[in-house]
Amino acid sequence: MLTSRDLCAATWRKSSHSNGDGGNCVEVADGLPGLIPIRDSKVPDGPALTFTTTPWTPFVDALRRGDL
Repeated sequence: MLTSRDLCAATWRKSSHSNGDGGNCVEVADGLPGLIPIRDSKVPDGPALTFTTTPWTPFVDALRRGDL
């Protein structure tokens, strides 16, 4: 089970589409095998959503293809 404590030690990175001016940005944490934690970069102490790779991979693929 993933806890908020586990995410405190996570290494977060901003989306490559982030423009750096405080716009709508998301951050993703790496290094948690099988899990994809996502959070709002403007609220780093706020909640994070976590996804398994099963739904996340097709979602990202659809974004890259321009389907969404």
